[in-house]
Amino acid sequence: MVHDVAIIGAGPAGLSAALNLVRAKRSVLLVDANRPRNAATLRSHGFLTRDGISPLELRKLGRTEVEGYPEATVVQSVVDLVTPATDTDGWQVHGTWRGTELDARARTVVVATGLREDFPPLPMLRAFYGTAVHSCVECDAYDKAGQPLAFICETADVVDRALLIAAWTDDLIVYTNGVAPLDDAGRERLAAAGVVVDERVVDDLEGDRTGMTGVRLADGHVEPRTGGFVRPTWHADLDWLCTTSRSADDDTPDPSSELRRDAQGFLVVDPVGRTSVPGLYAVGDVTPPGPEQLIVAAGHGAATAAAVHRDLVGGLADPRDAV
Repeated sequence: MVHDVAIIGAGPAGLSAALNLVRAKRSVLLVDANRPRNAATLRSHGFLTRDGISPLELRKLGRTEVEGYPEATVVQSVVDLVTPATDTDGWQVHGTWRGTELDARARTVVVATGLREDFPPLPMLRAFYGTAVHSCVECDAYDKAGQPLAFICETADVVDRALLIAAWTDDLIVYTNGVAPLDDAGRERLAAAGVVVDERVVDDLEGDRTGMTGVRLADGHVEPRTGGFVRPTWHADLDWLCTTSRSADDDTPDPSSELRRDAQGFLVVDPVGRTSVPGLYAVGDVTPPGPEQLIVAAGHGAATAAAVHRDLVGGLADPRDAV
C-alpha cells in the first residue's frame, strides 16, 4: 500500500496534521517512537479546554482520536531512514521497534519529530525539571509568579529571556554559569528591570522531596530559590532524513532535492510547512523558531495538513495569493 501521507512524530503538531488529513479522506501513516521531549512535565498549560492536562494524556487522547478513523494507520517505530523512492514518485519510510521492521511508502512526508534538548550539566537539574524548574516561560511562569526564581542560561539570548521571566516576578537571579555572554548594555537592561545577575559558576541545585530550595555555587554559597527556568540548547536530529535524488538523465544530484536548514539546524519551511524539497513538509518544534506552546504547534499542524491536501489535489490556486 502507498499511503497519501506519512507523518513522523505524534506530538500535538503531528497529531493535529494527522487528524485533519484523515478527515480530508487521505490515507495517513502516523509513526511515533513515543519518546516526547516533555515527558518529565506533569502538566501542560495554555491548550484551550485542556489547561493543566498531562502532556502524555494529551498525546494519548489525540492518538485515540486519530486511530478512530479507518484512513489512519498508527504504528510505534523508531524511524531510521526516510528517502525518495527509487522506482516511483514518493518516499520510502523505514524503521524498527523491538525487532519489528517498518517498511512503508507514502506520496508525501510530514516531519513532526520535535527536538532533543541538552541542559547545563547540573546533577540535580533533572530531578527538579518539570516540577520546580521549567524551560517554557509561556507555559509555566504563571504558576511561579511572585516566587524567588533562578534563571540558568548559557546562551546569547540570556537578556531577552530573563526580561520575559521578570514579567512574572520581581525576585529573579540570572545565573550565566560563567558562560553566557553579557555586555554592559545587557547588564544595564537587566538592572533597570530589577534583575540580579550572578556570573559565578553554578555547582548544582539544592532541595529534597518537597521541592527545590536553592542554587549552590562552586564557591559554596547557597542562594535560596524555590524554582526557576533553564534555557536548554536544542538539536534537530535528522540524520535519518535523506532527500538526495539523482537527475533522470545523469548521476548528478537533483537540485530540487536539497533540503534547507537554518543556522540552528531547524528545517526551513514556508508559512504552511512546505520545505525546500517537493513532497516533504515539516511542522512543530523542528521548524524555526524552535520550541513553541503545544496549542501553537497543533495549529501549525492543521495548517500544514491543509497544504498537503491541496498539493495532493494539485492545480489549486494558493489562497494566500488572494490576500
